[in-house]
Amino acid sequence: MAKLKRTFTYGFLSVVSLASIFPFLWMIVSATNKSVDVTKGKLLPGGYLVENFRKLVDSIDLWHAMWNSAKISIITTVLALLVGSLAGYGFEIYRTKAKDAVFTILLMSMMIPFAALMVPLYQMFATISRNFSVIGVNTLPAVILPTFTTAFLIFFFRQSAKMFPKDLLEAGRIDGLSEIGLFFRVFMPTMKTTYSAAGIITFMSSWNSYLWPLIVLQSPEKKTIPLLISNLGSSYSPDYGIIMLAVVISTIPTALVFFFMQKHFVAGMTGSVK
Repeated sequence: MAKLKRTFTYGFLSVVSLASIFPFLWMIVSATNKSVDVTKGKLLPGGYLVENFRKLVDSIDLWHAMWNSAKISIITTVLALLVGSLAGYGFEIYRTKAKDAVFTILLMSMMIPFAALMVPLYQMFATISRNFSVIGVNTLPAVILPTFTTAFLIFFFRQSAKMFPKDLLEAGRIDGLSEIGLFFRVFMPTMKTTYSAAGIITFMSSWNSYLWPLIVLQSPEKKTIPLLISNLGSSYSPDYGIIMLAVVISTIPTALVFFFMQKHFVAGMTGSVK
C-alpha cells in the first residue's frame, strides 16, 4: 500500500512538473526553428538558431534594450530594498499613535489598480518635463520613480522585522550605535535572506515591466526589452522563431538571478532570520 501511494505521488508530481516546464521547453525549441515550423507546433529542435539570432540582431537593437532594462531593474531594486526596508523597519521598531492608521492607509493603496493611476502619473511627469527634463517623460527616472517601492514591499519587510531579535538592537544601543547605525550595521546583515527574497521579486517585476514603460518611454533608443519583443509580435507578418529567441534571451538574466539566489529566496519567504 505504501509503495503504491509513493508511486502515485511521484507520478502525479512528474506530470505536474512536466506541465509546468513544457512552455519553457517549447519556447527554447521554437527558438531553433523557422516561423512556419513554430506555427505548425513542431516539438523537435531545428537548425535555425544561428539564422534566427542573426535576423534578431539585425531587426532590433537587442543589446541596447537589454542594457536599458538592466539599468532600470538594478537601480529600481537597490532603491526598493533601501526604502522598503527602512519603512518596514520603522513601522515595526518605533511606536507612535498614528503608526497603525498610516500603515492601514498604505495597505489600502494596494487595492488601487495601476490602470487608474496611469493618466495622473503621465500628466505629472509631463508637467515636470517642462522644467526638469532629466526626470520627465521619455527618461529612465520616469520609469523608476513611480515603481521603486510598493506597499507590498513595505509590508513584507515589516512582517519580517517582527521576527527580528530586538535584543540585538538594545545591545547595539549600549555599544553606542546610532539609530541609523543600528539599521545598517545590525538589521541589514541579520535580515539578508529577507533582502534576497525581496530583491528577486523586485528585479523580476522591474525587468518584465511593460505597461508603464510603454506609456512613458517614447524614443526607440530608450525602449526596454519587453517593449521590443512586443514590437516584434505586432508586425504584419511576425517571425515566431525570432520572437521566441528574443524571449529566451530576455529570460536569461531573471533566471540567473533566481537560480543563484534561490536558497536565500526560500529562506526569506519563510521568514527565517540569520
